[in-house]
Amino acid sequence: MSEVVAAVRELLPVLRERAQETEDLRKVPAESIDALRQAGFFKLLQPVAHGGLEADPLDFYRSVRLIASACGSTGWVSSVLGCHPWQLGLFAAQAQQDVWGADQDARISSSYAPMGRATPVDGGFRFTGRWSFSSGCDHASWVFLGGLVLGDDGNPVDFRTFLLPISDYKIEDVWDTVGLRGTGSNDILVDDVFVPEYRTLSFQDTGKCVCPGHEVNTSPLYKLPFASVFSYSIATPVIGMATGAYETHTSYMQERVRASYGTKAAEDPYSQVRVAEAASEIDAAWLQLEYNISTAYKHVNAGEKVPFDLRMRIRRDQVKATGRAISAVDRLFENSGGKALNAGTPIQRFWRDAHAGRVHAINDPERALAMYGKSELGLKVQDAWL
Repeated sequence: MSEVVAAVRELLPVLRERAQETEDLRKVPAESIDALRQAGFFKLLQPVAHGGLEADPLDFYRSVRLIASACGSTGWVSSVLGCHPWQLGLFAAQAQQDVWGADQDARISSSYAPMGRATPVDGGFRFTGRWSFSSGCDHASWVFLGGLVLGDDGNPVDFRTFLLPISDYKIEDVWDTVGLRGTGSNDILVDDVFVPEYRTLSFQDTGKCVCPGHEVNTSPLYKLPFASVFSYSIATPVIGMATGAYETHTSYMQERVRASYGTKAAEDPYSQVRVAEAASEIDAAWLQLEYNISTAYKHVNAGEKVPFDLRMRIRRDQVKATGRAISAVDRLFENSGGKALNAGTPIQRFWRDAHAGRVHAINDPERALAMYGKSELGLKVQDAWL
């Protein structure tokens, strides 16, 4: 859906202008979310049966990169909220109807850490817990929450995602951070509510790529592994932030005069090297993502499962992508001079936002790289995020 990507590109100037407002509000302005809705962004990965576009996933990631290059927080929230319609497509048909039956523009936030405790009862579960880091929850009327299903002996027997309407949870405003300040990633509180079984999805099913939603959503798009799709929805905003930092930096450096030497910064060969290094890191991060996702998409379009070694490579390159993006932002920031420290400048905001994005659990480099290394050395790998 290149027209959606083009519509998103047209929004970049206003999103860039609102970047400081977004940070000051500690959440993305409603006007920005609505503009992205009108552009069709949130429909990219949504099933056609519920008014979506079922687009090529690369169109989604390209859009996210663009948004994050204008405002890191807006890019982060857009990516998370924009990925969730794809995940809802994996749930049972009734769960999809519950969300989209009355409103095809309904949005879902999330917090996947297994902080909830679910006790089986007739028809579903009693569910309780508290979760942190639900980005964009102020713009959502539903939430995905991670929880452990407890057996009769009180020990966990399954790890599931639970889908709840806003009437079943409370949002506690706790988000006050040094980076990604505009994501509104607040806490979600649930106190002993009933969740019907059809509004849950086991990570065992997502890991096998065999989910209830496949009965109604037969597009190859929904045969992609959950961990592959979601992990890149977390890496891509960081690449976008590095892209925005690069664009901001190169424009600034063309006008900057180094006070210490009285020469134009653009003529400094050391500055030129730093710019080249940053550009290469950003390109490498993006090109690997593009190649991996397009290769995975070719497999599912051919009616094949995504090979295990490709799933491993996707996770490997996802954490390497965030690392490369961080390296690029760091090089650009240290090349920007003392004025980069001023509050309100784009370069310091991108620097803080990118580092904040890096600490998301799925961007943990050692965990993903160790999984890849184990696999390459012939050892068995089991992980919910693979």
